[in-house]
Amino acid sequence: MKILAISGSSRELSTNTALLRAFQALAPADIAVFDRIGELPVFSPDLEGPNAPESVIRFIEKISVSDGLIISSPEYVRSIPGGLKNAIDWLVSGEAVVGKPIALAHASHRGEDMLAALRTVLSTVSSSFSENIFFRFPVMNQAPDAIRESLMTSANRPGAEKFLKDFAAFCRSQISEVPDAIAI
Repeated sequence: MKILAISGSSRELSTNTALLRAFQALAPADIAVFDRIGELPVFSPDLEGPNAPESVIRFIEKISVSDGLIISSPEYVRSIPGGLKNAIDWLVSGEAVVGKPIALAHASHRGEDMLAALRTVLSTVSSSFSENIFFRFPVMNQAPDAIRESLMTSANRPGAEKFLKDFAAFCRSQISEVPDAIAI
C-alpha cells in the first residue's frame, strides 16, 4: 500500500510535516511525505493539462499512484493555508483525487475552523474522504526531533499506529484490488 502524506505547510520546521515524517518512521516503506506545496505555481486553468508546469505534473503523478492520502495542515487566519488550497485547486478538474481515500492528521490543539473548511473541500473533491479517521497530536512549536520522539513513546505510539492501521483498512475497502497492508 502506498500512502502519500501531504503537508499543508511550506515552513522548514513545520510541526505538521514533522508529524507526517514521524508516521513515516512507523511505516517507512509505505508512506512518502510531500512537503513541496510552496513549489507549486499559483493555479490557473490556462496551465492545466498539456500546459501544466513540471512541478504540478509530478504532484499529480504522486497523487495518482498512491492508494490514499493523509493530509496534515496548520491553520492560517482560521482557514486553509493558501499553498494547500492551491495544491487542491490543481487537482479539481482531473481524476487523480476523485475517489481517493483521504484522512486528516493535525499537529495542534486548535484549528477547528481550518479543519472544518478542509473537511468541506476534501469531501467535495473525493468521494472517499473519511471524516471519522482523524489523528490529533498537539505538538505546536516543538522541534521535529522532539515530535518524533514524543510520538514514539509508549503513551503515544499506539494511537498513531491505530490511526495508520485504520486508514490502511479504509484504503483497502475503497480499492478493488487489495495490495499489501501497511506493515507496522
